[in-house]
Amino acid sequence: MENKPAVLEQGIQDSAFSLPGFEHAQRVAKMLSTSSLIPKDFQGNIQNIMIALEMANRVGASPLAVMQNLYIVHGKPSWSSTFIIAALNACGRFSPVRFEVSGEGESLTCFAWCYENQTKEKLVGPTVTMKMAKAEGWVDKNGSKWKTMPELMIRYRAAAFFGRLYAPDIMMGMHTMEETIDIKPEVIDKELERVELMIKDAQTVEALEKIRPHVKESQLELFNQRLNELR
Repeated sequence: MENKPAVLEQGIQDSAFSLPGFEHAQRVAKMLSTSSLIPKDFQGNIQNIMIALEMANRVGASPLAVMQNLYIVHGKPSWSSTFIIAALNACGRFSPVRFEVSGEGESLTCFAWCYENQTKEKLVGPTVTMKMAKAEGWVDKNGSKWKTMPELMIRYRAAAFFGRLYAPDIMMGMHTMEETIDIKPEVIDKELERVELMIKDAQTVEALEKIRPHVKESQLELFNQRLNELR
C-alpha cells in the first residue's frame, strides 16, 4: 500500500513551495495562523507555517503534528524524540521500533532495532551507553534528565541514532530536542563565531549568499550590513 501524508491536501502534497501548490499552501497557512491551538512560534506567522507545511510533506506527517513537535533550542530547530519514534513507526517502511536495553546504572546500554518491511532484514541502530553519555557531558549538565530518568533518555538517544542512520529523510538533518539541549554551550558559541567570521570575510555577494542558510537570527543585522557593503 502506498504511504501518503496523513492529512495534507492534494494541492500541496508534492511541495508547499511548488508552483501548483503554493497558493493553496498560503491559504492553508493563513487559516492555521489564526488558531490559538497551534504553538506560539506559529501563531500569526504565515512564513513559519509554510515551512512547517513543507516539512510535513517531506516526512509524511500532518502539519499540526509537525508544529507541535518542532522546537527551537539554542536557536536551532529540533524534533521531539517522541515524534521521531512515531514518524518511524508511521512511515510504513519499518516494523514498529523496539529497544534492546541491558545492564543498569553506569553499565546501562541500549540500541533501537526493527525489521525493514520490504526486505524483512533486521536493522540495528548504534548502541548508546551511559559511559558514552558521561564522556559526551550529557549526564553532568545542570538539570540533566540523564540523572533522573536514564532509561527513557537512553531510548530517546538510541531512536535518534537509528533514525539518522536508516531514515535521514525523516530526520531531515536535524537533531532531536534532547540532543540539542545536550550540546555544550561552548560548541554553540564556536559555531556562531565561525559563521560570524565567514560573514566578515565574504568578498562577494555570491559568497555571502552561500552563508545565508547558516546565519542565526542574532546575526541577521551583521549579515545584512555586510550584504549592503558588497552591493
